[in-house]
Amino acid sequence: MPHIWGMLLKLAPFLLAIGYALLMLRFSVWQTRRMLQANSRPLVDAEINALAKRLAAALDLPEIQLRVFEIDAVNGLASPDGHIFLTRGFLAARARGAVTSEELASVIAHELGHVALGHIRRRMIDFTGQNAVFVVLSAFLNRFLPFIGIWIANLISTALMARLSRRDEFEADAYASALLTKAGIGTAPQKSLFLKLDRLTGAPGAEIPVWLRSHPKVAERIAAIEAMEARWGTAG
Repeated sequence: MPHIWGMLLKLAPFLLAIGYALLMLRFSVWQTRRMLQANSRPLVDAEINALAKRLAAALDLPEIQLRVFEIDAVNGLASPDGHIFLTRGFLAARARGAVTSEELASVIAHELGHVALGHIRRRMIDFTGQNAVFVVLSAFLNRFLPFIGIWIANLISTALMARLSRRDEFEADAYASALLTKAGIGTAPQKSLFLKLDRLTGAPGAEIPVWLRSHPKVAERIAAIEAMEARWGTAG
């Protein structure tokens, strides 16, 4: 019995970290869902909705639930319940001719990929793991490296999460390419949008170390799509 209690005491920091991360995860999911619904509205746009119907038909779905997220940032995102959000900033970019409706359709296809491939749920689990890793590592490293232990733990957990995120982005890109091709839209809008993203989003670009990037480099994403096209015998 003393041996068991000793093991439990050793595991206590890790178990507490997991418990805390799970609690924060549940709160974050609830808060995110509430925030998205409170700050969004159904997307009413004949051209984009027509393209969305083509994507839905390619997936044998009755419809795709599209909403406008009322923020100025240029982004697309998906919720765990399958709703796809385009930001007001993205639609404003389309209105001024900076992006096309077909390029926005590629964003919708990409976000559908995150939903279909289980990335939303997986990211929640990854987030929990990241928090657990951070708490355990910071507690361990602070014993040997006071003051900088927390910084190193944060760097390691952030790099781990960034690597997992890059994997998800490549997978969602591949799903979107296949869906856009099946829907008759093609991958050209997907690739052309990638070339505009850094300028549209104000992303800092090359100065971010590769291992801290949450998204792959544009050239890598386009190269991966073109490699798929070569295997399929198609061109965007």
